[in-house]
Amino acid sequence: MNIFITGVNSFVGKNLINQFKQYPKHKIYGCDLIINKKNKNFVKADIRSKNFYKKIPKKIDAIIHLAAISRDKDCSEDLINCYLTNIIGTLNVIEAAKKLNIPKIIFASTEWVYPDIMARKKVDENTKIDFSLLKSEYAKSKLISEMHLKDFYNSNNVFDISILRFGIIYGERTSNWSAVEAIFNNIKKQNSISVGSFETSRRFIHVSDICEGIIKSLSLKNLSIINLQGSKLITLKNLTNISQEILKKKVSIKEVNKSNPSIRNVIANQSYKKLNFNPKISLKIGLKKLSIFLKKTI
Repeated sequence: MNIFITGVNSFVGKNLINQFKQYPKHKIYGCDLIINKKNKNFVKADIRSKNFYKKIPKKIDAIIHLAAISRDKDCSEDLINCYLTNIIGTLNVIEAAKKLNIPKIIFASTEWVYPDIMARKKVDENTKIDFSLLKSEYAKSKLISEMHLKDFYNSNNVFDISILRFGIIYGERTSNWSAVEAIFNNIKKQNSISVGSFETSRRFIHVSDICEGIIKSLSLKNLSIINLQGSKLITLKNLTNISQEILKKKVSIKEVNKSNPSIRNVIANQSYKKLNFNPKISLKIGLKKLSIFLKKTI
């Protein structure tokens, strides 16, 4: 397949390109706002531009749309740019698929489209989402784009659309950390740390597992909504215990909001059924990889 990736310089984008090396039959093209000129297949392009489609080579078989404003703080502080990038940008990707007859779009959405009050109990791909309960502008922008993709599929169902709702991603990086990298690094550098509640829980997922899920979704037909999640809920207690074990260090941990844990139990039923996808990287393995990475970089 000839595959075009938006956001090739993002954390997921870089890891995805590296993972595609295991699949040499795929030819990878891509774009970002800033590009390494050494790779002639990657071009500088702005998905907010209505002429974005002109940057895409001919005979592309699938677009993997990763480019987005992904930090909620950035979205809320500049709502216009958030909506231009995340919503108009996605509409421009849809328009490119129409103009260039690209038969498949894989869209990077997020588990945050499930409002906190719903995710606390348990949600999956069949859960009906109440838009009015969303507080995150980032989540709103992604859910609106999901709606546009569904409308596009329903009016042009010769195209295949895969909407992937990513879980909380962690991995080897130096910025834009999730709780996993942040807490691990705090335990590494400090003798005492604070957390909200030990019972706060997420289905954290390593970036390499996310990339494997993206690659597997290339085979999906028609319209699919898939949660890509870690295999089990991980509490902050689990995270701090495993971090201390790997670092061989005991720290004082203060629980500052014991009675109010934040729990997001997002179930990935469809990824198992449709993709035969099972995350390979356990938290312990992921933290060992992170430890090696941080020794080299920080």
